[in-house]
Amino acid sequence: MNKLSIRDLELKGQRVFVRVDFNVPTSGGKVGDDTRVRETLPTLRLAAERGARLVLASHLGRPKGKVDPKYSLAPVAARLQELLGGKTVAFAADCIGPEAEAKSKALRDGEVLLLENVRYHPEEEANDAEFSRKLAALCDGLFVCDAFGSAHRAHASVVGITKFVRQAAAGLLMEKELAYLGKAISHPDRPFVSVLGGAKVSDKIEVVQNLMKLADAMLIGGAMAYTFLKSQGLPIGTSLVENDKLDLARDLLAEAERRKFRLLLPVDHVLAGSIDSTVTRTTDIAQTPEGWMGLDIGPKTIEQFSREISAARTIVWNGPLGMFEKPAFAQGTLAIARAVAAASGKGATSIVGGGDSVAAVEQSGLACQISHISTGGGASLEFLAGEKLPGVEALTNRS
Repeated sequence: MNKLSIRDLELKGQRVFVRVDFNVPTSGGKVGDDTRVRETLPTLRLAAERGARLVLASHLGRPKGKVDPKYSLAPVAARLQELLGGKTVAFAADCIGPEAEAKSKALRDGEVLLLENVRYHPEEEANDAEFSRKLAALCDGLFVCDAFGSAHRAHASVVGITKFVRQAAAGLLMEKELAYLGKAISHPDRPFVSVLGGAKVSDKIEVVQNLMKLADAMLIGGAMAYTFLKSQGLPIGTSLVENDKLDLARDLLAEAERRKFRLLLPVDHVLAGSIDSTVTRTTDIAQTPEGWMGLDIGPKTIEQFSREISAARTIVWNGPLGMFEKPAFAQGTLAIARAVAAASGKGATSIVGGGDSVAAVEQSGLACQISHISTGGGASLEFLAGEKLPGVEALTNRS
């Protein structure tokens, strides 16, 4: 990585503005899943140990540019304090203005201040220069971005602020994300197998196109597979399909065939009459009956996909292989999680990105066996599609 790292900064006695991604579920004043908070702890501990005075900023939800208590970061401040072993985490009721300024100036070496939701201000998403300048005024010219999950957004606290500081560096989580994803798309250990699922082809067109140039094989499941299957003239019943993307799917399959690229689709699936039905049946894709919808990959597909994964040295997985939220349709996704974990145990590098696939790995109880679980759904997709992330591009290059 050619970007400046937090390790390169002189931190002692300096107020450091750290953009974190604390966009976590909260309810009743409590944080639900605190994964994103915990993932940032190495950066915060390193900075505190080196005597930095930490000013943390994040967004939470979509408050649409106005104050909404439902999206307050106050519960996150309380949870962060617990995770830091009771170390006091001060909280400012706004991310700019007199209170934020006073509390940032009152910080001593190793102390932490969390600002209120930056998206309470419409200027955040507009990447407004004056708002960016006000954020930068809360630090001593040092900015650290540890919010990979927001790096694909050209927002004020991610990009705009970098114009008003001396140095803009990557945090440890950002470094880790870029190291794993960067190696996967630049010099992966081979064979390189990509696994793509989820609902829509349209969400992942660029990813499919880019990974077809980089990977050795691609396994496609989930609802998005039905657009490809229908484009081949196969029966799919009432399965979810993007009819306006059939030509695109046909073109991608033709391109794969022309380049002799191994793009594998489900050969069988688990069906139900509706997403709420508990009555299921399993058939080959070619035998799909009218009035039934596919909601999970079947045992033959699980076996085929697992065999591909077991031989891989690099695996990138984004998107569930079925409606895993419902136990009747979770077996395919959980089986793939087990296959990826087993391959990791044999030395393969495994990367899982995207909220639903991360949730599936957590549900499987195998998260600790995955090499890297990305905290950025949209950001990881754009990175894998070969796009430049504004929040990464804005960081200072090493001289």
